Amino acid sequence: MTTHDAGIPTPTGDHEKKLVARSSVLAAVFLTLIKLVIGIITGSLGILSEAAHSGLDLVAAGVTWFAVSVSSSPPDSEHTYGHGKIENLSALFETFLLLLTCLWIIYEAIQRLFFKEVEVEANFWAFLVMATSIVVDISRSRALYRVARKYKSQALEADALHFATDIWSSAVVIGGLTLVRLSDVLGVEWLVKADAIAALAVAGIVIYVSAKLGIRTISALLDAVPAGLQDEIVYVAHVPGVLKVKRARVRIAGPEAFADLTLMVRHDTTLEQAHEIADQAEEAVRQILPGADVVVHIEPLVRGENGIVNTVRRLAANHGMSTHALRIYDVAERRLLELHIEVEDSLSVDEAHAKVSIFESEIRSALPSIDQVVSHIEPIGEPEERQRGSPDDESLVYTVLQELKERMGQECRFHQVEVHRTESELFVTLHCTVDPDTAIVDAHTFTEEVESELRSRIPQLNRVVIHVEPPDADEA
Repeated sequence: MTTHDAGIPTPTGDHEKKLVARSSVLAAVFLTLIKLVIGIITGSLGILSEAAHSGLDLVAAGVTWFAVSVSSSPPDSEHTYGHGKIENLSALFETFLLLLTCLWIIYEAIQRLFFKEVEVEANFWAFLVMATSIVVDISRSRALYRVARKYKSQALEADALHFATDIWSSAVVIGGLTLVRLSDVLGVEWLVKADAIAALAVAGIVIYVSAKLGIRTISALLDAVPAGLQDEIVYVAHVPGVLKVKRARVRIAGPEAFADLTLMVRHDTTLEQAHEIADQAEEAVRQILPGADVVVHIEPLVRGENGIVNTVRRLAANHGMSTHALRIYDVAERRLLELHIEVEDSLSVDEAHAKVSIFESEIRSALPSIDQVVSHIEPIGEPEERQRGSPDDESLVYTVLQELKERMGQECRFHQVEVHRTESELFVTLHCTVDPDTAIVDAHTFTEEVESELRSRIPQLNRVVIHVEPPDADEA
């Protein structure tokens, strides 16, 4: 897997970037001055074009120095993502400077080729200054590239590209000067034009490099990311628990990288589980973008019938109603939804029907897959004032349960038995522990028998709730 180093700067890194940028400024000052002096002395357009090129390199190096100094500033209220983009702007500015240089070089070269004569002196000093330029350019480009790659600084990379370009253009100028010298030795006059041709070659090199730099810089300013990076992030973000990566966005600002992810998880995932999933996804993304600022947003993914049930309950809640006993049937290529709807006791049949009709219409609009909705309307019921049953009530319930256990021979331990009473009715809730391998159908049949026996023995009994559980749940 490819690693895309985000290169978040450190205080030591900021110092190193500034140091190499400052040394490049000094190198550009030195090269510009010696090329300008020797170019004027020799009359070489190739050397003068190189002096102009180095002069713009000096401006670019100064801008780079400024950019790397500002880009290391921490985020503030106006620049919440930091100041890294200033490095991209610096690189774009350098591109424009290079293109302006090319226009002047091309114009002057055409003038010397076709419209005017300029004597070029290809002497020792001309060759020496160009050789010196190559040595300095090699040294500076290597230093700049090393720091640029280390801290992912596009501004330093652009500056390194300038110095690397100077190496080739200086070599071209030396070639032109050599041909001029040969014209004196061999007496071939047209070789004098080689200096202007060398200048055009320099311009061609600079245009090519500027175009590549400009495209990369504009892409960075438009938040373009390396090809395949988003696919890599989507792949690694599929940590355990993630059902789908809904969105993955990456933004690179100078040496810093930011990743914004939206991950879909099961709708019943707990908050603690969601937090753990987010942590794992962040760490996975940082494996390919070291040091990146990663933000992960977790959303529940509701599928199939769970989605239908949740939608129905949400719509019911909007109308102050609740639902239960939802069932979905597929009959003759039609999908039927049956449900019970609880409404306020105070409503009339007409009012309740009108309210439920609106609710059913909303279900069909929100769930086009549902062809028919059949609802059973029932009152929600007023809160009942209950109190603990009397000792006689409790004794009667315990007696019936004990007799049931002895007569039915069922391996069930009744516990957590609670008896409550209103003025005229009893309510019983209890837990029943059974063998964990018991089929749920058999357990349900047993609880129905228990309920039936309780009702037959206790006429005042209104509601019975029996909770079946395995032994482990009982112990917990």
